[in-house]
Amino acid sequence: MNAKTSNKVATAVIYSFVGIVVLLLFFLIGYILVNGIPYISWHFLTSPSQSFLAGGGIRDQLFNSIYLLILTLIISVPIALGSGIYLAEYAPDNVITKLIKTAIEVLSSLPSVVVGLFGYLLFVIKFGFGFSILTGAIALTFFNLPLLTRNIEESINDVPDLQREAGLSLGISRWRTMVKIVLPSALPGILTGIILSAGRAFGEAAALIYTSGQSAPIVNYSNFNIFSQSSFLNPMRPAETLAVHIWKLNTEGVTPDAHSISNGSSAVLIIVILLFNLGARVIGNAIYRKITSGRRG
Repeated sequence: MNAKTSNKVATAVIYSFVGIVVLLLFFLIGYILVNGIPYISWHFLTSPSQSFLAGGGIRDQLFNSIYLLILTLIISVPIALGSGIYLAEYAPDNVITKLIKTAIEVLSSLPSVVVGLFGYLLFVIKFGFGFSILTGAIALTFFNLPLLTRNIEESINDVPDLQREAGLSLGISRWRTMVKIVLPSALPGILTGIILSAGRAFGEAAALIYTSGQSAPIVNYSNFNIFSQSSFLNPMRPAETLAVHIWKLNTEGVTPDAHSISNGSSAVLIIVILLFNLGARVIGNAIYRKITSGRRG
């Protein structure tokens, strides 16, 4: 077999593997959407769930997922941003830095259920936070932090050194060069990583079963006092998220229409995650065009 023929064969094999992956992805997403979209309605999205009666919705679970995600990003983004800047710009190339990067890699490969059990033992039991939104947000921070840190580090490293040298040659300090020149250039990649990690956290269930809880108590959406137990903004109340709700329906669901609610909830979850991924690309391209007047691929 000559080089030209072997190249064609190798290319065909690679395209075949890629095609299989794409077909599997479309099959899974299509199956969930086809079976779930017919059950989605305004009543389904705005009604509370029912434990024993049919006709319940996912209002509280959907709000809990969004609230927990916002709280997670508030905690994790500043930590990941500082860590990413340090590793990309200030960390010396020595054994300690390599150890830190190895620890980040190990942490990113931990199963989410292990992170959930860690959060349960430390924050729920040891610190006495109980099952709460705050405990779930802290657990998701541990789950999300390695991905965010590596993304921010790589986005900063992708900025050409010429931009750093230009700032330093003008007498600008290293920190101001980072803040005023390097960070804005890396912003599209950083925002893309944040949005993608948000989609990953939004669909997480295993870590939240042991931290935020499996119950969705009735809350008062007109009560804005975060210290009130009945307030929807209270971060110390238990909060069953949408992903946990799906798991619960398929394992312990006793409602007559548990299968229908599970299908509809799964479709909503997939749609939201797809919107996160689409939003990451659109926002990243928009910011990149604004900064460079160009377009990313």
